[in-house]
Amino acid sequence: PDVIIEAQFDDNDAEHGQDHLQDTLTDDIKKLSLDTGEKGKAAGVTGVHRAKQDDGPKVNDPKLLPDEFLQRTAKVVYILEKKHSRAATGFIKLLADRNSELFKRCAMFSPVDHRVPRVYVPLADCPPDFVTKPEAYSQMLFICRIVDWKEDSNFASGQLCKSLGQAGEIEPESEGILTEYGVDFSDFSPEVLECLPQNLPWVISPGELAKRRDLR
Repeated sequence: PDVIIEAQFDDNDAEHGQDHLQDTLTDDIKKLSLDTGEKGKAAGVTGVHRAKQDDGPKVNDPKLLPDEFLQRTAKVVYILEKKHSRAATGFIKLLADRNSELFKRCAMFSPVDHRVPRVYVPLADCPPDFVTKPEAYSQMLFICRIVDWKEDSNFASGQLCKSLGQAGEIEPESEGILTEYGVDFSDFSPEVLECLPQNLPWVISPGELAKRRDLR
């Protein structure tokens, strides 16, 4: 009887080529064919049908497949540390379904970084005239911070933190990148500024210049 063998293999098998896979499958087919053939001879024609239905090899049983054909699976059980800042730079737009209840409460935030999911943000966080003039904000960059992502939702939930300015300009783009990566770019404190020379204009003394390599 015909026997179908289902096999899975990973990238390591692909690197070694198809010869290894074909040889292994051929050996398995020969073994299964010999087993079912011997059962058929011993039981007769009726026994062949019974063996095929009841005693035939269960090709979906993982125990019959070699380990290299099995795909390991796992489950995330705990998050040790959150590495991402949960902040993203992107654009806001109205939801497509204008008749839904969600349209009256939320807008859609689309991050520039496509690795970050799209986010529902409250309309209360958006500019006051965003609903009436959404096209005025189509090229305006915003900072959004993800606060939650429910299991039954395709999109995360977040809050708009700040309007950065027009997309493509140096200052808004730079501020967005620094915020995404959690870089503190606030002004220096008075304690730090007191460490700097107070008598201005300050110049490097000749003695210091003699000891240093000038890279200016």
